[in-house]
Amino acid sequence: MQPKHDWPGEVYRELVAANVRLVGYVPDAGQKRLIELCQADKTMRAVSLTTEEEGIGLAAGAWLGGLRSVLLMQSSGVGNIINVLGMIKVCRLPLFILVTMRGEKGEFNPWQVPMGEATARVLETMGVAVRQAGEAGTVAAHVRAALRIAFQAQGAEAVLVAQKVIGIKSFQEQANQ
Repeated sequence: MQPKHDWPGEVYRELVAANVRLVGYVPDAGQKRLIELCQADKTMRAVSLTTEEEGIGLAAGAWLGGLRSVLLMQSSGVGNIINVLGMIKVCRLPLFILVTMRGEKGEFNPWQVPMGEATARVLETMGVAVRQAGEAGTVAAHVRAALRIAFQAQGAEAVLVAQKVIGIKSFQEQANQ
């Protein structure tokens, strides 16, 4: 059995290399290790958000204050940021979002499926370029490219991490947590 690929550690190193100082996140089991790495880093401030749209304001304020930030969320939260993404588009502010996917093949929770199916299209419709990381070994490379474009070209970029990368829970596993 191969050891599990450490994509969260690789993504964390990309955030450090890109000089990210502020990380907004909605607590998410799929990004738990990445969040913990950011929380432990004395050069970063990790901010737990009540809702995903707060992260857009956090990112805008960080940029206006001279800091680079990222937003971490689950695909179900993408629906919460649609209106406020208009500010990013109109003001041409840089934005990087790392999205862990739900609602893909094998999803145990049917409520996750509709937004999981629509995430990429919704983001693209709002002017966010989307990269899909279907394998753990590709996540960091997608993040590196998206961070570069977001901060150098002041674009909106998202990397979607496939559910098979983060793992698919069953109802039984969910009940035991």
